[in-house]
Amino acid sequence: MSETPDSAVRTYIENHRAAFLDDLAEWLRIPSVSAQPDHAGDVRSSAEWLAAQLKETGFPVAEIWETPGAPAVFAEWSSGDPQAPTVLVYGHHDVQPAAREDGWDTDPFDPVVKGNRLHARGAADDKGQVFFHTLGVRAHLAATGRTAPAVNLKLLIEGEEESGSPYFRALIEAEKDRLAADAVIVSDTGMWSEDTPTVCTGMRGLAECEIELHGPDQDIHSGSFGGAVPNPATEAARLVAGLHDDHARVAIPGFYDGITELTDRERELFAELPFDEERWLRTAKSRSAHGEAGHTTLERVWARPTAEVNGIGGGYQGAGSKTIIPSSAFVKLSFRLVAGQDADRVEEAVRAWAADSVPAGVRHTVTFSAGTRPCLTPLDHPALQSVVRAMGRAFEQKIRFTREGGSGPAADLQDVLAAPVLFLGISVPSDGWHAPNEKVEIDLLLKGVETTAYLWGDLAEHWRDAR
Repeated sequence: MSETPDSAVRTYIENHRAAFLDDLAEWLRIPSVSAQPDHAGDVRSSAEWLAAQLKETGFPVAEIWETPGAPAVFAEWSSGDPQAPTVLVYGHHDVQPAAREDGWDTDPFDPVVKGNRLHARGAADDKGQVFFHTLGVRAHLAATGRTAPAVNLKLLIEGEEESGSPYFRALIEAEKDRLAADAVIVSDTGMWSEDTPTVCTGMRGLAECEIELHGPDQDIHSGSFGGAVPNPATEAARLVAGLHDDHARVAIPGFYDGITELTDRERELFAELPFDEERWLRTAKSRSAHGEAGHTTLERVWARPTAEVNGIGGGYQGAGSKTIIPSSAFVKLSFRLVAGQDADRVEEAVRAWAADSVPAGVRHTVTFSAGTRPCLTPLDHPALQSVVRAMGRAFEQKIRFTREGGSGPAADLQDVLAAPVLFLGISVPSDGWHAPNEKVEIDLLLKGVETTAYLWGDLAEHWRDAR
């Protein structure tokens, strides 16, 4: 099954390239902006369009799944082989807001091809990367002579990822049995660059909180009372100052408990990437790198946990001076988490740290929002190796490895379904996700098609061997 003739796959893709791009452009014309209530009907139209297209592709099951928010799309195609693994593909069909006056050269919902680039909102994030699976499975069938995929193939394409996926976890918990899979493929990610194809092996989790500090019942005169009662703004500054030690390591007791450390091999693989720190700093609009001692910049943003101050405030903010001891102050913190950390345990550690740090006479409250778990797939996992082999055949070069410093709903899939998460994306940094003139490189989009055409057979064969 992994011996799908490459020439047959490429010929099929080339013969269907024009129709594929026309269909994608039709989908991109639907302004499925989940964050704007005025576009709720468009988000539903997008889901209906995709469900119909998946039926046309050959999926026997293609359904609209309702949520309290925007609808998701579920599709399923059984291989007919009782030994075949089950694979769930995740993506999203909603897009970020976009308007011509934001700086677009053309209407963001009127797709335009310029050279080898397709410009439109959603071209890369995420409609293009969802849609390449439709042509990929057809190329897989055509090249192998199969009438069904080599794996039991499922798709879950949500409709409000760009709005924070507020109902996503509840949806997958409710539909856990139908979504059951041996592996999850997330096609909502990217590669290092056009010349350096990569596979992402993990994403960090996230925990966020606000700490409110209350001192006097009202602002009071700093001459009459200063130096004799605690100042909540001063204590907010002390909290921030105590967040890290002198080596930029998070100083909250218990914060690092249980984390999965980078292996020497992973550090070697990160070091193989053509990372230009000066260029990266220009992108970051910063002048020097900084972070936990003993780790490179890539290790810090991909594989180490962090604590960041997102906001701090309290007291008088107007022009001139106002000699007061403020009644209250606040600090907003976020924590990026790595494999082995749990958002609930981090919350407990932060609450204990704050209680130990705030002095008598200052009341404090700590409010956490819902956390996101980290996810990580080991380098030797058979499903990850199948993704690497399939990409290697499509790109005809060595595939390297990255991680994502951000967080997303992939961890919910891993957590609820108890399945490894693999990342298969072809987008590159210049695609401009969430920015004006978003685009996708058409050649890379078709490499995504080709990768999936090889992937299903490779997974079926090597998963069976692993079992």
